[in-house]
Amino acid sequence: MAIYTRNNAWNEGGTFSNQDLHWYASGVRAMMARNLNDPASWWFFAAIHGEYISPANAQLGFPGWQFLPGPPAVPATPLPAQNVIDLYWNQCQHQSWFFVPWHRGYLSALEKQLRADIVAAGGPVEWALPYWNYLGAGNSFDIPPAFTAQKMLDGSANPLFVTARYGPYGNNIVFDPTTAGLAKYPPPSGFQTRPVDDGCLNNTIFSGSDANTPSPGFGGPVTPFSHGGGNYPFGNLESDPHNSTHVFVGGQLPSGDYGLMYDPGLAALDPIFYLHHANIDRMWAIWNHDGTKKNPTDLRWLKGPAAKGANEFIMPLPGGQSWIYIPAEVDSLAQMDYTYDDLPLAPHVNLLAARLINLGLDAARAIAPAEVVAKSMKPEAKRSVELMGANAMPLEITGASASTTVRLDPEVRQKTARSLVEASVATPPDRVYLNLENVRGTNGTSALNVFIDLPVGAKPSDHPELLVDTVALFGLRRASTNTGRHQGAGLCLVVDVTPVIDKMHLDHRLDVNDIRVTLVPTRPLPQGTTITVGRISLYREAVQP
Repeated sequence: MAIYTRNNAWNEGGTFSNQDLHWYASGVRAMMARNLNDPASWWFFAAIHGEYISPANAQLGFPGWQFLPGPPAVPATPLPAQNVIDLYWNQCQHQSWFFVPWHRGYLSALEKQLRADIVAAGGPVEWALPYWNYLGAGNSFDIPPAFTAQKMLDGSANPLFVTARYGPYGNNIVFDPTTAGLAKYPPPSGFQTRPVDDGCLNNTIFSGSDANTPSPGFGGPVTPFSHGGGNYPFGNLESDPHNSTHVFVGGQLPSGDYGLMYDPGLAALDPIFYLHHANIDRMWAIWNHDGTKKNPTDLRWLKGPAAKGANEFIMPLPGGQSWIYIPAEVDSLAQMDYTYDDLPLAPHVNLLAARLINLGLDAARAIAPAEVVAKSMKPEAKRSVELMGANAMPLEITGASASTTVRLDPEVRQKTARSLVEASVATPPDRVYLNLENVRGTNGTSALNVFIDLPVGAKPSDHPELLVDTVALFGLRRASTNTGRHQGAGLCLVVDVTPVIDKMHLDHRLDVNDIRVTLVPTRPLPQGTTITVGRISLYREAVQP
């Protein structure tokens, strides 16, 4: 069915010699020339994802749309009628198993509008939205140069150029901090992060967990309509590289103001947003590519949230038409009118076998028999989750770091210890998760570094071996705001600390009453800024025999 091919934005060096980018700029310019209340305008499409301009979401000051530094010059009026706002705006699905299908439909609708404008300007009828593969070869972690040039080749203003795009270090060097990116741009003093990667492609199930997939799964947790509320955890693809790329490309100034990509209420104003999401969509297609990694067959997913009377997924199309869609209609590229120029097979790494070998099993027993491995990794394998411990009170983060102690339940801790001693293919050892619950704030940092057992008084930068993960705070402001759909519950961040627990077991350090957790902002918070974590807890997840 594919008619169009989405190509790598870094073709021809990522410059306007790449005709996909040249014509993308032409289409973006045409859409930006329209009024805010026109469903074919750039601004209307951005508001479909999220906005700070309608009566319910307007902000008196940054990040209100009329207070953003240009270019682009973002309009504040005229607003559509309220029934149009209610129908179309603020739809993006995050912290949800609807994350990838909703965004696939959203990109498809925008691509159709751009193509209509490109063809009207004399461009190619076969044009398709390019993607930015920041995890590719060479310097692909850099934003393509077409997005940083202020002028196009003909001397006209470049509609892809954005002022509020500051990069990981807040210095207007815009790149994704992958391992290669951090090697090219060494972090300044006070900045620390775990590299952005594509480890989620090792996951084997969409929602839930198995021996190769940490909770809540590749695609996210089972949820109703979820526009940044509900305190659900991010799916593994959404957490990294999606969220990480958003907050680090958007970046932040010392004042605390941040770039457009940092916040879901601003992100779709930035033209790089759609190339980022084309790559996320491509990663979903790669995950599905060989047919072994399956999307949900649950009718609650296939039919979408509207089946339960919630909001529909609806997009404007060229010519004044609308498209109402459900996940079942977009769950494979075979149903779409496009494909990608490069769809490699996703990795198939037996992480359970690697873990068992690390825990002391010999290789032969860790990888055989195959049918037992397959059984232990099935999503229907019964799992139980049990609280192992929690800290005593909310944690406030100000400045450079904050620490707390998670008190462990001895009986529950011993269950996990026994599972590690008795681990086998047939009885996989426990996984252990650290939950950061009800994380609230308005701005201050792109992400939090999570350290386990960092010594009191030690510098985090001196102990990279104790850095468990870096969790991006994409959507922090919206999740902390008590308006309409957003109930102010904050973000729920789940960190798989299983490797740390395994190492503590191997080092004979698991017989402890508590574990020290330190949260370190990637950059120190601006003065007067606070991020609060309602509770920090540890959970064990066990496979039932």
